[in-house]
Amino acid sequence: MTRLTKRAAPIGLGILCAGLLLFGGGAAGAVQQDLAAANGADVAPVHALAMHGDPKYGPDFPHFDYVNPDAPKGGRLRMFAVGSFDNLNPFIIRGAAAVGSGLVYDSLLTSSADEAFTEYGLLVESLEVPEDRSWVILNLRPEARFHDGHAVDADDVLFTFTTLREKGAPHYRFYYANVTAVEKLDDHRVRFTFDGGVNRELPLIIGQMPVLPAHYWADRDFAASTLEPPLGSGPYRIKAFEPGRFIEYERVDDWWGKDLAVSQGFYNFDSIRYDYYRDTTVALEAFKTGAYDLRVENVAKEWATGYDFPARQQGRVLLREFEHDMPSGMQGFAYNMRRPLFQDPRVRQALAYAFDFEWSNQNLFYGQYRRTGSYFDNSELASEGLPSEAELALLEPLRKDVPEAVFTEVYTPPSTEGRGGLRDNLRVAAGLLKEAGWVVRDGTLVHGETGAPFTFEILLSAPTWERISLPFAQNLKRLGIDARVRTVDSAQYENRMNTFDFDMAVQVWGQSLSPGNEQRNYWGSDAAALDGSQNYSGLQSAAVDRLIDHVITAKTREGLISSVQALDRVLLWNHLVIPHWHIPYTRIAFWDKFGLPETVPMRGVELFTWWYDPARGPQTEAVQGKAAAE
Repeated sequence: MTRLTKRAAPIGLGILCAGLLLFGGGAAGAVQQDLAAANGADVAPVHALAMHGDPKYGPDFPHFDYVNPDAPKGGRLRMFAVGSFDNLNPFIIRGAAAVGSGLVYDSLLTSSADEAFTEYGLLVESLEVPEDRSWVILNLRPEARFHDGHAVDADDVLFTFTTLREKGAPHYRFYYANVTAVEKLDDHRVRFTFDGGVNRELPLIIGQMPVLPAHYWADRDFAASTLEPPLGSGPYRIKAFEPGRFIEYERVDDWWGKDLAVSQGFYNFDSIRYDYYRDTTVALEAFKTGAYDLRVENVAKEWATGYDFPARQQGRVLLREFEHDMPSGMQGFAYNMRRPLFQDPRVRQALAYAFDFEWSNQNLFYGQYRRTGSYFDNSELASEGLPSEAELALLEPLRKDVPEAVFTEVYTPPSTEGRGGLRDNLRVAAGLLKEAGWVVRDGTLVHGETGAPFTFEILLSAPTWERISLPFAQNLKRLGIDARVRTVDSAQYENRMNTFDFDMAVQVWGQSLSPGNEQRNYWGSDAAALDGSQNYSGLQSAAVDRLIDHVITAKTREGLISSVQALDRVLLWNHLVIPHWHIPYTRIAFWDKFGLPETVPMRGVELFTWWYDPARGPQTEAVQGKAAAE
C-alpha cells in the first residue's frame, strides 16, 4: 500500500463540525469521527484493487510483465473493419460508432492482462476503499490533461457519470445501477457511494469509466451522433477519417500518461488506421495485396486455405496462433423469446437437435473447433458434472423456478457422433415438437390448434454465416420447418438487434474471468425490455436475477466460481441459444514488420504492446507496395 497526503475536506464540513461543538464535545467528537470515516480518513490509499485477493504488482512496479518497456516508437499499424460508420461518439447507441474510438479516452483505472480482475491507477493516482467496499474515493492525478491542455478534474468525473447514465448506451444504467451518490470532495477527489448490498465489483466498475471533458460537451448534444472529432485525454487522437471508408488515429506525443508504469510498452505506433470493407471476403483479398497489415481471422476455412499467396510463401506474411486462458463466452443461434414461437422451452430444445456441429466442423471448419457446452467454457468458471454442495446451496431455494434438469442432468449440446447421427437427432426433435403441440401436415409443421405454420427468419450480419446457417435451415426443413436465412448490412443488423426485431440471430456474449454486473445486461429481467441491452433472448427469470446477485456479491474467488457455475447451469437448461463452437487461441495473420513481446498474458495477445520493427519494416513495406501495384 502507498500512503499519500490527505487532500482537503469538502467545503462546509468544517463549519458543520464547528457548530456541533456548541452542543458538547462528546457528540461533536463522535460526529467528527463519522465524518472522517465517511470521507476515507481511516482508509489507507492504495495504488490498485483486485476483485479477490491482492494485486500482483506492488505500488512501485516499473511495468507489466508482458510488455517490452524498451519498445521503439514509430511506424504505423493498418487494420480492417467490416461495414461502415457514421458516428464518432462511441458511448451512445445512435448511429454506428467508428472502430477504435476508445483510443481517444483514458479511464480512471486500467486492468492488467495477467490477472483475473485487477485494476491499477490511470487517471487515478490512488483510491480508498473500505473493507465492505460500500464506497470508493478516487484521487485523480493532478498532471492528467485533456488534449487541449485542460486538467482532468472532479467535475469531469461527475459530468461523465451523470451523462453516461442518463444519455449513454443502456448498459451504463445497469453498470451504475447500484451507485447511490457521487460527491466532489475537492478538485481532484471524488467519492462514489454504493447501495447496501455487498458488491465487491462496484469500485472496479467505476474504475473502468472513461472520463469525458465537461467543458467540451457544455454546448454540444451528447445524445446526438456526430462526425466532429471528440476531445479526449487518451494516447491517440483522430487524425483523419472518411465516413464508411477509413479512420486514422495519431499518437499524442505529449500524452500526459506516457511515463506511467501502466503505460510502459504500450501505444508504440505513430498512427493506427482502420479501413472499412464491404465484407470479410473482400477484406482478405485486400490484405493479400498489402492494403493493410494485420487481421484477426475468425473464419476457419480461410485460416486453413485462404493464405496461400506469394507473400506468405516468401515469409513476408506470418500466421500465428496465440493461446489464452479466457472463457470462451457463448456464441450461437440465439432465440428471441419475445416471439410466441420460441416461448416454449421444448421448441427451443428441439431445434438444437437439427444443428449438426460435427458435420460443420469436418466440412467447413477443417476440424479446428471445439463444441461449446458452457457460457464460460475454457475456464474454471464452467459448470461440470452435477451441482456441487456450494452450488446446491444457491440453487435449492430456487428449485421451483428453474428447470428440474439443472439438478439431475449434465447439460451436453446434441451431437451427431456415433450411430444414427442426424437422423436420430431429428427423431428426438420431432418428439419434443409434438409434445409442444406441433404436427406435420402435408410436409409442413403446423400448430395442432391454430394450423399456423412453423416459419421464422435467421438474421445474419455477414455472408460468412450463410454457409453455417443454410445447412441448418435445410435440416430444419426435414422437420417441416421453414427457416429463411437473411443477411443484412451492418447498420440494419445493429438497429434490428438494438430493438430486438429478429426471430433468431447469430449472437455472441463475451465473458471474463471475473463475471459481474454485465450479467444483468445479458440476462437480467429489467434488461429484457430495454432497447440496446444485450439481453437478446428476452429472458425474464427471478431465479436468474437472484443468481446474478450471488455472482455480484461473492466475497471470495471460490464463492464467485460456485455462483457462476450455478448461473451457467440455469442458463444452459433454459435453452436460450443453440451453442456453436470455440477455440482456445486467437488467430492472427500479419505482414512481417512488427516486434512482439516474449510473453503472452493469460488474457491473450495484447496488440497495442506490439511495435514497428525499423529493421524488417521497410523491407516488408517494399513487398507490400509491389503487391499492391500488381
